[in-house]
Amino acid sequence: MSKRSFPWSGFVLAVAACTILATLEIDLVYVGLVLIVWIGSLYLVAARPPEVKEVSSGRAFTRDNMADLFEHSETPVVITERDRVVIANLSARKLLGGHIVGQDVRMALRQPEAIRLLERNAEGGAVVRGLARRTDIWRINRKTLPGELAVIEFVNKTAEADIARAHTDFVANASHELRTPLAAIIGYVETLREDVENLDPKMADKFLGTIQREAKRLQDLVSDLMSLSRIEAEKHDLPEHTLEFAKLAERAAHDAAGGNRSKWLDFEATGEFTIRGDQQQLEQLVRNLVDNGFKYGSPSQPVTVRLHPKGQNRLRMTVTDRGDGIAPEHIPHLTRRFYRTDPGRSRASGGTGLGLAIVKHIVERHRGRLDIDSTLGEGTRVTVTLPLEREEAET
Repeated sequence: MSKRSFPWSGFVLAVAACTILATLEIDLVYVGLVLIVWIGSLYLVAARPPEVKEVSSGRAFTRDNMADLFEHSETPVVITERDRVVIANLSARKLLGGHIVGQDVRMALRQPEAIRLLERNAEGGAVVRGLARRTDIWRINRKTLPGELAVIEFVNKTAEADIARAHTDFVANASHELRTPLAAIIGYVETLREDVENLDPKMADKFLGTIQREAKRLQDLVSDLMSLSRIEAEKHDLPEHTLEFAKLAERAAHDAAGGNRSKWLDFEATGEFTIRGDQQQLEQLVRNLVDNGFKYGSPSQPVTVRLHPKGQNRLRMTVTDRGDGIAPEHIPHLTRRFYRTDPGRSRASGGTGLGLAIVKHIVERHRGRLDIDSTLGEGTRVTVTLPLEREEAET
């Protein structure tokens, strides 16, 4: 760092001031001391380096400030000098290990795509897989800096890829589910039209019954898809309305039981439970659970619905059937879209494969919890826990 030029204007001012003091008959010893101190202070100011350094003038300054700048960034960032890691922020050390500082970055990554990017010694990006875990997907971006430095940024693309894959799977599954009833409807309609005049009335009625059943299944599937779409769109919005859940649940449970099944519904609530919720979604939640209980439970055994308080701030609703039960390996997957433990039985009973997926999203929107327990040969119990309105008011 070069020193500043001497401030000659200040020197001239000091000499002029001391000359005036001398003309005022001030002791020349004092005048000389003033001149010496004044000139000395000017020299110190001229010799002192600037407060703010140029970035290009001090490599240590650059590294220290870069380290402070990137240390707590959520994005892993590595800074290299001649391909050797000199700085790795906290996220990068968690991703690649603290030992990477001081290593050749190519040895730290051990990824052919990344190594090719680094060996080109140019700016750009590369997508690598399995950087931390086998299924991870990362985009590595490299930016060169003066002084043979480079900034390497790691952007996690795993969640984005998972969402895209889930979207593709959902479209494929939905297309398959829609195509199945459509194929049945088209097939039976074509059969009816081939020989309308000579077709036996009983056979025609049977065909028309199948068409009606498949059309109803198609209608239910489209309705559930639309419901799921609306619920997912609103899942981050807290419900605003206050309602009494026991009365709502009893009404929805009887609607789901309907007709001949009502005598097998055993409903009991031990009080009134005021919550904040979306009435339409909560009714759908209860209907789906009770309907599942009747579909998959024993036809000669009741489906029980119980509402009880859980602690001071929550309510618990359990829906229990006494059917064949569900094998343990299926339980973690039951809330996935279109997942069925027995596809043939589900379709025969009119199930769309979306009922529990809808229930899960409704519970999540209402900040609740969903638990499913089942024992083979005994039945299944679904438990929904929801916050009471007073808990929401306190928070």
